Amino acid sequence: MNGDVLPHEVRHSRLINASPVYYGWVILFVGAVGSILSSPGQTYVISVFIDYFIKDLGVDRWLVSTLYTAGTLGGSFALPFVGRQIDKRGPRLILGYVCVLFGLTCIGMGYVKGAVGLGLGFFALRMLGQGSLGLVCKNAINQWWVRRRGFVMGIAGVAASLLGSGSFPGLVNWMIPEFGWRTSYIILGFGVLTIMVPLGAIFIRNRPEDYGLQPDGHAEDNEAKGDDEPLEVNWTLDEAIRTPTFWIVSASLGSMSALSTGMTFHFFSIFDDSGLSSSVAASVFLPIAAVGASVQFAGGLLIDRIPVRLMVAVALLLQSTALVMASILTGAEMALGMGVIMGMRGGLQLIVSSVVWAKFFGRRYLGSITGVSSTLMVGSSALGPMPLGVARDIFGSYHLVLNAFAVIPTILAVLCLVYAKTPGRKSGP
Repeated sequence: MNGDVLPHEVRHSRLINASPVYYGWVILFVGAVGSILSSPGQTYVISVFIDYFIKDLGVDRWLVSTLYTAGTLGGSFALPFVGRQIDKRGPRLILGYVCVLFGLTCIGMGYVKGAVGLGLGFFALRMLGQGSLGLVCKNAINQWWVRRRGFVMGIAGVAASLLGSGSFPGLVNWMIPEFGWRTSYIILGFGVLTIMVPLGAIFIRNRPEDYGLQPDGHAEDNEAKGDDEPLEVNWTLDEAIRTPTFWIVSASLGSMSALSTGMTFHFFSIFDDSGLSSSVAASVFLPIAAVGASVQFAGGLLIDRIPVRLMVAVALLLQSTALVMASILTGAEMALGMGVIMGMRGGLQLIVSSVVWAKFFGRRYLGSITGVSSTLMVGSSALGPMPLGVARDIFGSYHLVLNAFAVIPTILAVLCLVYAKTPGRKSGP
């Protein structure tokens, strides 16, 4: 581990000099917009398209689930490479590449003709949208904030929840009957290209130290402290993955990714089996997002005061509760209650996953560390949809598999409380 602050060669930027506020707030805004515009590659949007894929392309639900699993898993393997490139080249350049490719992928989804094309589309959507775009946006924000990181990431999470998962499912559910599912994906792709590419190119800057600043807006942070205490301690990837905390927290976050992705992927089908309409299903995403945003913001304020393992354990228990509720939905009121539980779980998971690695291991090798952790999370999310789809085809309902899966996070919650302790910090290299 290295106890020194990040080395830098001071540059000059008219944009930063002209900013009336600390430029980290600008980075926060652009990063939040990027997280919102990752929505076309997220399960909560793709799930709206699933029944249209099945009907229009003539494929079975189990095959769509399998293709989604394979695409998500395959896409996750690119994330360590993306993380290393962020460390090497900086978030600004990588964000540009990712957004161009992601926008083109969304446009390409409008021309999918069969199972092979759908599988390739899933691969690119999950690698670029859920994986790479979220990874680079969080990294960009984390580079500019340290002491206020939880608070700032909470703000970004509120925006992403309300304007992403809270708005996009309903928007897309309206767009498809109006324009068709193919044209809808093309529109989403042009949205990414025309909004995010210019924003990233113009406003993103890699690190505050590059411009003679310190994280959080303190131009002379270390000097003001009057001692040589470093702003943070930086762990290498090899050092981070040797800690049990890395693997236990990753396993916990990964399990929630798998189970929540499985639920969301088959969300509309689960509601249909319970006699509830697609409009009711789409409406539940708003309370999920609203509650998730509130919990994520509160979690950002509390993450430096409450042990991370406690927050993760609570999220795991909420996940178990949501799975059980999904298996016994009886009406719109219960669906709303399930949405509240899902929102609380999602808010806790998102704030922990956004902050925990920079909080524990520093910023210098954050791209490499989050690249590996993101592979585990995204790869795990690939495992959720297929067993639910297969169980639905075999047993005619989701009841058995949802209740069986509810046991997994309960066990992990206990393990997390016992073993997921904050890693010890040594000073110096």
